[in-house]
This record gives sequence, C-alpha cells and structure tokens, in this order.
Amino acid sequence: METPGDRLYTREHEWARMEKDGRVTVGVTWYAQDQLGDVVFVELPEVGAEITVDEPFGVIESVKTVSDLFAPVSGEVVAVNGALDDEPQIVNSDPYEAGWLLVIRPSKLEQEVGGLLSPADYGEHTGAGG
Repeated sequence: METPGDRLYTREHEWARMEKDGRVTVGVTWYAQDQLGDVVFVELPEVGAEITVDEPFGVIESVKTVSDLFAPVSGEVVAVNGALDDEPQIVNSDPYEAGWLLVIRPSKLEQEVGGLLSPADYGEHTGAGG
C-alpha cells in the first residue's frame, strides 16, 4: 500500500496529519497494521489527557501481539475514535481514514515536527519505498 503524502510518520509506525485548524490527527500505518495482523482491541487515552512525544499513549492488541502506541507529538487529546471500541478491525481495513486513533491539540509542534519522517523517509525506514 502506498504511504500517503499528506502526513508525517514515526519510526514506531504511527502517522500524524496536520489539520488546517492546527490539530494533529494520529493513526497507525498500513505497515503497522499488516505486521500486527487482525486487530482485536485498541486502548486509547481519554479526551483531556496530556500525552508526550515518543511516549506510549495507548495499546493496540491483535491476534498475534500487544503493542504500545507512541505519540508523534506532545499535547492534549481532544478527540478519540470511539468507533474502535466496537470495531477495532477498522484499523486493518482503513488505517489512514476511518481507522484514525485520536486528535491532539499540540503544545510543542514546531519543536517536535522535525523528529517525524517524511513519506519517502518512512518508506525507506520500512523498506517499502515511498
């Protein structure tokens, strides 16, 4: 699957899309969901929680493994994808749109965005191309 060019990526396989209103939508990449296998549970923070760049903010569980989810930027969680409570497999079927995880109001975006990977760099990181 092609890596969307409208977002940035972490080495831990999360994506971050900068929204026009300054918020950041976060999800996991196609590569991540493919490596995980069938997702059966996603644990996310509550709205209002503060998360810190490169620190775990939640857990994703599949039939094969349980993995931490890592914050691409620091800030306040302003929305979580409640659909994943009943249908966590959306992460597998549509990781870049309907399978989004949360929305952050970033607190240090200018300082932290440089630590994220471009689509091409992420493709090189995974060996999947850009």
